Amino acid sequence: MSSDRDRVIPAYPLEWPAGWRRTRDSSRIIARFRRGGRTSSGYAPQRQLTIAEASLRVRQELDRMGVREGDYVLSTNLTLRLDGQPRSGQPEPSDPGVAVYWIDPVAGGTPRCMAIDRYDRVADNLAAVAATLDAMRAIERHGGAEILQRAYTGFTALAPPADVRTWWQVLGVAERASGAEVLDAYRRLRRQHHPDHGGAAEDFHAVQTAYEQAQREGRA
Repeated sequence: MSSDRDRVIPAYPLEWPAGWRRTRDSSRIIARFRRGGRTSSGYAPQRQLTIAEASLRVRQELDRMGVREGDYVLSTNLTLRLDGQPRSGQPEPSDPGVAVYWIDPVAGGTPRCMAIDRYDRVADNLAAVAATLDAMRAIERHGGAEILQRAYTGFTALAPPADVRTWWQVLGVAERASGAEVLDAYRRLRRQHHPDHGGAAEDFHAVQTAYEQAQREGRA
């Protein structure tokens, strides 16, 4: 997705919008977003949503809003398929939050975003975004277009910090630091920034995400 700010927002890893509060790990809850499957004998019991199903719900809501393919980004801590969408069947990341960025065609191309991390599964947070977008469209359907646009001002995408840091910069180690050094820095910073010890949730999640990136690169 591009805008007049020439920003490139990553679909992976998660780019949480600046200024948005995070949910503490201990405060996340289990969602009840479900989907039933049909069999030859009728309907099967409802089951948890998959990443693919939840992502589709978000894309369908954006499509109903007139948002074109390529004018939105689903940003999560899930690795991506070749088509750029989150891949199903992978373990839940420690940070299950999701952020959806899009260009609003009704507001002259204004960048918007919505981020949710209330639930303990990425799929459920995606489904919550879709449900919220559907509820907001209902405001417009009932004649509240002006109210809707006012509400969307709260979802205006904010520019991220200019100095986007690498995982080793976040952890405060050298780019070629040993695995032991990376692990030591991660443990120290995790204790320092843990919300239960008075730390900021954004700093804590930055440390966690940095360490996960180091792991994915085989450096920890």
